[in-house]
Amino acid sequence: MFDILASNQSLLSTLWVVWFFVLFTGVILYVMAPWRKRSYERAGDIPLRDEPPASRQR
Repeated sequence: MFDILASNQSLLSTLWVVWFFVLFTGVILYVMAPWRKRSYERAGDIPLRDEPPASRQR
């Protein structure tokens, strides 16, 4: 088992880097997607709202 891993260490290291690059690129594309803009604007407006949260209106 360890002989197989040792002989393919270079290949596995390369695939590991490629996997993380693809994952990182996917996260960036998901976060920067145009359809997410409205939710970010709503979240950014939270500190500027004057009304109290719904749980405190009782």
